[in-house]
Amino acid sequence: MRSRTATALVGLAAGLAVSLAAWYYFDTLVVFFVLPFVPILFRGRGGSPDSADGRVGAATDAPPVKECPRCGFRTRDPEFSHCPRDGTSLERR
Repeated sequence: MRSRTATALVGLAAGLAVSLAAWYYFDTLVVFFVLPFVPILFRGRGGSPDSADGRVGAATDAPPVKECPRCGFRTRDPEFSHCPRDGTSLERR
């Protein structure tokens, strides 16, 4: 299950729980269905490997992935030139 789908499902469950609690305590119908749509609002704005068109890795402005040949540590952070675990020089993939 993709993280966006999982977040939407958790948001939907939380929204329903808050709605039921508000209905029980305040005796009025309050519906919070906005929560599951929050991940959709931020689609394609960075911070996610998915692009706006849904293809994984389609972003062209992302720095290249560097990987440690010994332990498999991977990063896109340009600040890293060596593995923080064992000090091995990172290689571009």
